[in-house]
Amino acid sequence: MKKISKGLVLGLMLATGDVLIGAATANAMPMTTGRTTSQPIGHYEFCQQVPQECRATGNYAPDRLTQRAWAKMVEINARVNATIAPRTDLEMWGREEIWSYPVKYGDCEDYALQKRHELIQAGFHTSNLLITVVLQPNGDGHAVLTVRTDRGDFILDNLVSKVLDWRDTRYRYLKRQSTANAGKWVDIIDDRPNIVAGNF
Repeated sequence: MKKISKGLVLGLMLATGDVLIGAATANAMPMTTGRTTSQPIGHYEFCQQVPQECRATGNYAPDRLTQRAWAKMVEINARVNATIAPRTDLEMWGREEIWSYPVKYGDCEDYALQKRHELIQAGFHTSNLLITVVLQPNGDGHAVLTVRTDRGDFILDNLVSKVLDWRDTRYRYLKRQSTANAGKWVDIIDDRPNIVAGNF
């Protein structure tokens, strides 16, 4: 079977962006959040090292999901997933829960940090780029990036090639950064009766 280049895969994803945005945003519904909760230890330590990334952000309205914004989300998700090789914190640092911007290697929260950074540079508001902790179907913890838009909340994930409405993932959502303060975290009220078996 002929190998498809990463560039071609990215091009195909961008080419289908206009089609996907219509399907992905039908009947969009944002997550419901609850009270302030504990900050992951890795994020706390990251904030000590990079305090400017963990400041009060103001509680801004969700970003408008234009075709351009959707294409940028798809492009950044695909490119970061393709260029960063997965490695655990134990493999990279000799211990768990080290959050950092990846260079060549990273684990789930490092992918999320990089995507957040690049989307901020692309003009998305920091209030709407929220690192989110979830449970995978096998019970393992995982981190993804939630992007809040006026057409719902979408997930950028290093384990999934598509940008998905949060309700179309197989995860159980636990907590995420506050929309008002990047150094604070809030519970997610995930009361979906069934979790969709998404295409991974």
